Amino acid sequence: MRQNVYDIFLDRGLVEWCSNPEPLRELFSSETVSGYIGFDPSADSLHVGHLVPLMGLAWMQKLGHRPIAIAGAGTGMIGDPSGKSKERNLLTLEQIESNLESVGKQLEQFLDFDCGENAALMVNNYDWLGKLSMIDFLRDVGKHFSVNYMINREYVRSRLDDPSRSISYTEFAYMLLQAYDFYHLYENEGCRLQMGGNDQQGNILAGIDLIRKKTGGDAFGITYPLLLSATGNKFGKTEEGTIWLSPERTSPYRFYQYFINADDRDVAKLLRYFTFLSLEEVDEIASSHQAAPERREGQRRLAREVTTIVHGGEAADRAARASEILFGGKFEPDDLSEEMLATLSREVPTGEAARADASVIDILAESGACASKSEARRLIRGGGVSLNGRKVDDEKAILSGGNLLPGGVLFFRLGKRRFHLVHITGA
Repeated sequence: MRQNVYDIFLDRGLVEWCSNPEPLRELFSSETVSGYIGFDPSADSLHVGHLVPLMGLAWMQKLGHRPIAIAGAGTGMIGDPSGKSKERNLLTLEQIESNLESVGKQLEQFLDFDCGENAALMVNNYDWLGKLSMIDFLRDVGKHFSVNYMINREYVRSRLDDPSRSISYTEFAYMLLQAYDFYHLYENEGCRLQMGGNDQQGNILAGIDLIRKKTGGDAFGITYPLLLSATGNKFGKTEEGTIWLSPERTSPYRFYQYFINADDRDVAKLLRYFTFLSLEEVDEIASSHQAAPERREGQRRLAREVTTIVHGGEAADRAARASEILFGGKFEPDDLSEEMLATLSREVPTGEAARADASVIDILAESGACASKSEARRLIRGGGVSLNGRKVDDEKAILSGGNLLPGGVLFFRLGKRRFHLVHITGA
């Protein structure tokens, strides 16, 4: 007997609200269920705040059900007002379609779109919303919702009470568009479940109501909890900004470091949310971590698992090794491959020197690694300079082309935490 998706969600803490729990559990046990999540195309990348819904879809497919991802070009042209205090700028269809292409590639890291009966499906709601006439929409959808029902949504009430944050008819109608999405997928794809963040509960209920009124059928909704860190901060936000899934926006190394720096109190929860590890293994990792939190075993396992899911095993390995190199691990020149140097070059200061056949002191000063030759000399005398993983003991040492790493670079450690990558322009 296959495991029940709803029970998996409950056990891993992924359910904040469910419209009708017991019938949904029975549905998961009796047939292949199609469930969907909509993704906002307002950016060209998803971010770590999307990991919970992505893992929800991935668990569905893993347990034999069919995940559907709506790329919301149609609703994206309106903008979801849920949780928003003001009207946002509208994107053009061309901007949205460009974003969707990038987001679609990220979804492939989580979902299999070519695996038979429960292959994932990605659809674009502009394909049906773009064909709706205003008259048809008002007759077939609008008549099923009272204005009183719509005004009772919290995000509508809050903005009606404050003239400076007024809500336009465009945003007011968003709920009906999302409800129609659910109805369309119910009719055309047999989709009976919509999932989303807890701020989507009203929109999901609107879709369930529309399906019931137009077809007499039953549909279901699940919302995920709002994910906050142990310190009360919104998950995925740092002083430097959002942690994106795109390696161009957030490098795999920085992505890895975000999870390495997770609060001890969050480790077990994040392992349940963002990995496929069994709960027994999560408990073992949490117990081991609690016994010796200074070793950060829980964070390292969390970072490697999540980075592997999002960026692949090779990128996770490089990120983990780069983290070891930059935070005190021993390394040899052979560890500094071209790929590793490319990773490190994005994370440490870089400079240039004209020639490799010069003294270490000259190269450190010329490249800006040290403010002066005297500073470089003091660091070497104090044992604080390493080149390509090996300590420099002689302040008069002269380098040659044989010291160059792939790409014609030198990699210096200065003290315990300073690094500098030097490009030799004449190499």
